Amino acid sequence: MIDTILIANRGEIACRVIETASKMGLRTVAVHSDVDAGAKHVAMADTAICIGEAAPAASYLRGDAIIAAAQASGAQLIHPGYGFLSENPDFVDAVEAAGLIFVGPSAHAIRSMGLKDAAKRLMDHAGVPIVPGYMGENQDPAHLKSAADGIGYPVLIKAVAGGGGKGMRLVEDPKDFLDGLTSAQSEARTAFGNDHVLIEKYIQKPRHIEVQVFGDGTHAVHLFERDCSLQRRHQKVIEEAPAPDMPPKVRKAMGDAAVRAAEAIGYKGAGTVEFIVDGANGLRPDGFWFMEMNTRLQVEHPVSELITGVDLVEWQIRVAAGESLPAQQDELSINGHAFEARLYAEDVPAGFLPATGRLAHLSFPEGVRADSGVRSGDTISPHYDPMIAKVIVHGPTRAVALRQLARGLRDTQVAGTVTNLSFLGALAEHEGFGRGEVDTGLIARDLEALVQQPGVNLVARGLAALIAAGLTEPEQTLSGFTLWEPLRRTVLIEEAGEAHEVQLRLSGANTCLIDTGGDTITAQRSDAGWTLNGQRAPEFAVAGDDITVFADYGRSYRIIDPLARDTAGGADATLTLAPMPGRVVSVHVSAGEAVSEGDKLAVLEAMKMEHTMLAGRDGVIAEVLVSGGDQVEAGAPLIRLEDEAEG
Repeated sequence: MIDTILIANRGEIACRVIETASKMGLRTVAVHSDVDAGAKHVAMADTAICIGEAAPAASYLRGDAIIAAAQASGAQLIHPGYGFLSENPDFVDAVEAAGLIFVGPSAHAIRSMGLKDAAKRLMDHAGVPIVPGYMGENQDPAHLKSAADGIGYPVLIKAVAGGGGKGMRLVEDPKDFLDGLTSAQSEARTAFGNDHVLIEKYIQKPRHIEVQVFGDGTHAVHLFERDCSLQRRHQKVIEEAPAPDMPPKVRKAMGDAAVRAAEAIGYKGAGTVEFIVDGANGLRPDGFWFMEMNTRLQVEHPVSELITGVDLVEWQIRVAAGESLPAQQDELSINGHAFEARLYAEDVPAGFLPATGRLAHLSFPEGVRADSGVRSGDTISPHYDPMIAKVIVHGPTRAVALRQLARGLRDTQVAGTVTNLSFLGALAEHEGFGRGEVDTGLIARDLEALVQQPGVNLVARGLAALIAAGLTEPEQTLSGFTLWEPLRRTVLIEEAGEAHEVQLRLSGANTCLIDTGGDTITAQRSDAGWTLNGQRAPEFAVAGDDITVFADYGRSYRIIDPLARDTAGGADATLTLAPMPGRVVSVHVSAGEAVSEGDKLAVLEAMKMEHTMLAGRDGVIAEVLVSGGDQVEAGAPLIRLEDEAEG
């Protein structure tokens, strides 16, 4: 009898699977690394087992430890979630050899789609259209360049074992091909242990549309399409279902092709067939081509669930337990429209660098589905993907759903770390996106406007000063001002690295005038709380000396102690510092070498991505403080630069 399932993953997908499995009456088992002992997915599960240290290779990638945990806990099913071991055919073989059930496709199906070049040959044979390109075994750089020259630029270099934009480079000019190839191969080798690549024709106005498929090992159905064209550096940002402006003939052609792809490999469970679509002249039945198949549940699967009313995790578990397809194609239909936005801890002004931090506060408004693996008080770990949540909405039409998304993002509250929340909000309110004018280049074209930081908000600053003075505490009264002569108080707060002096002045029993240095704000308190210039004060969160006012997607302030003295002396502008914890992949300069602004100094690997450290100005390398392979903390000095005259 099947009664227990182990989830071989962490974060929001582990929580997502546990939620459905519990509703189905199954006992749930979580696995975790030592740093995840207090994680949300651990708290949700009936049983939790530690499988190793923080590094994924020492825990979540240890198939032997996961299988041992399943056997020790009495689990019959192992659900891999996505990422980690979800598309590892050797793990599937090991699970089945141990007498357990893998909730997902067979090892054969995963291997069939695991390498992009082999998968495209298979799809071509199955009658699924593929993009013109080179998928051969000859990896000699000269041969690959000759193939690219024959295809015609621009071309994409893609790791055959890739995913998530890793090991992928766009080359628009023949002279840049070899540099792009070297970079793609290096990243692919680090991420996948396989540096083989394929070459594809680059579609000039591409849309990324994928089809959700589901099979029982013999037959398959599709649950319609998702548009994932809003991408940055080949990583999805906002997804929607169905695709905007999708003609019925094209939907049928793409759905049929996706089903052919799934049935060609005897697919079992939930999977996604990804197509690159030429959006230059509208969607056409002959204008889409197979890119790859993801042989697992996708991060963006909730939007397909909301438009079809299907719980894909429930379907996965039922089919893994031996049932046939839960529904036939003619029983599936589209209801309304759905969006999903990926909320990350990342520093957008610093170039979308992944961030860490303790979540002092996290909440989501009513009316949105928030799939999250963290809670208020949890820490965003440097060891794993910095996703905070997926903010998901569903409405009767695309326009309604998009308005719901925009409002849901405005009302989402995060304190304790920087996030991409305002960037997501700008996308949700982008006029072109609102009209359905989507392609994979939209973000790059409008990036400057999308990442523009909000201007000065004196009302939020005034509220921060009230908070810093302790006047928002329920037991605090304005009578405290009578202890001061005159009836005013000066508060020092810091915003975006700049200190501000704010004057608070009593004017009546329940009124305070706030001089922000740029305006005077009238703050009034009643039983219902504070109003500022007649408007209800925004909500806020306080953690020590840090204040977050939930206006403009969250504005951060720090209380300054006027008696404190800055002993730091300022940051050394000659130093290149690590922007986050990570591993030094390579160092590209040596002491005494002259460099120019923009030259590559070193490559840092963090949060599953490689980040290139560039020279901020011309100069001479005075000292290299790290070596390849070193682990460094955020803010650690990597390279010291001096002026040429100093040499």
